[in-house]
Amino acid sequence: MKKIIAYLKEHLKEDFSWGYYGAIATFLTFSLIFNYYHDFEDSVIDSYHGKSIRILYYFLFYGFAYYSAVLIMVFFKKDKALLLNSTFWIKSAAVLTVLALDAAFHYHEILINQELSYQLHYWAKKVSKNLVNIFTTIIPLWIVYKALDHKLESFYGLTLKGFDYKPYVFLLLVMVPLLIAASFIDNFNNFYPIYKANPAPNYLGLAEWIPAIIYELAYGWNFLTIELVFRGFMILGMASLMGRNVVVPMVVTYCFLHFGKPEGEAISSIFGGYILGVIAYESRSIFGGVIIHVGVAWLMELFAWLQQVLFKS
Repeated sequence: MKKIIAYLKEHLKEDFSWGYYGAIATFLTFSLIFNYYHDFEDSVIDSYHGKSIRILYYFLFYGFAYYSAVLIMVFFKKDKALLLNSTFWIKSAAVLTVLALDAAFHYHEILINQELSYQLHYWAKKVSKNLVNIFTTIIPLWIVYKALDHKLESFYGLTLKGFDYKPYVFLLLVMVPLLIAASFIDNFNNFYPIYKANPAPNYLGLAEWIPAIIYELAYGWNFLTIELVFRGFMILGMASLMGRNVVVPMVVTYCFLHFGKPEGEAISSIFGGYILGVIAYESRSIFGGVIIHVGVAWLMELFAWLQQVLFKS
């Protein structure tokens, strides 16, 4: 825990200014209010589910978040040279394309609808949605890595070299009481557990827990790829161009990623994303973020399930 606190102190000492952070906080506040008042991400963008144009809309959505934060940073840090750097535009456009493609990819659902029995549709779509990022995220980022970032020490922080897991496990344990408290909030219970009861186990002749475990493993894998994008590419992949300035634009975009989830989760993602971003920048590894992210996700699923079993049966 001391190591994480030291990381944060060092970063804030060099990056923080009242004007800069205040402007970012104002931008995020208005963005959150607009999204949840108009239900923008869920009711507007997601209304195009199943249509390829949704990829473009997500690119614009995440691009608005990222480039707005970059422009605020450039204004306060007086780093106009960044905007003249073609590599910055190529790499930022690449990661925004990856985010948009992963968010809007639906072609696996067409195949499932055509080839599988309807009893398997829910389960198969849930599992494949979390695994399709092998094609929408991992492979595209590997191509960018080989083309532009092959001199980095690792593939965007996927390294255990010098990694100490203990501070992150401790931080995860500290969060357990907060997650238990959150599981009693109505919005939480309306959203979690993400995996719902479905006819797949009966159709496959399996115990109910087997398809559930397969889904939860796929769900955990998805968070590794999220860390690879946000703390790997957007921190370590952009650090040579932006230095410590990489953290805040990543945080703003990460918050927008949560706009389809409960408001409290979107707000908490700002603080969580900031901490994980600083950790990745200082440690040059994303595995601290993976431990925390996957751990929190599985605990939220567990506590929501326990709520159903203990209090709603």
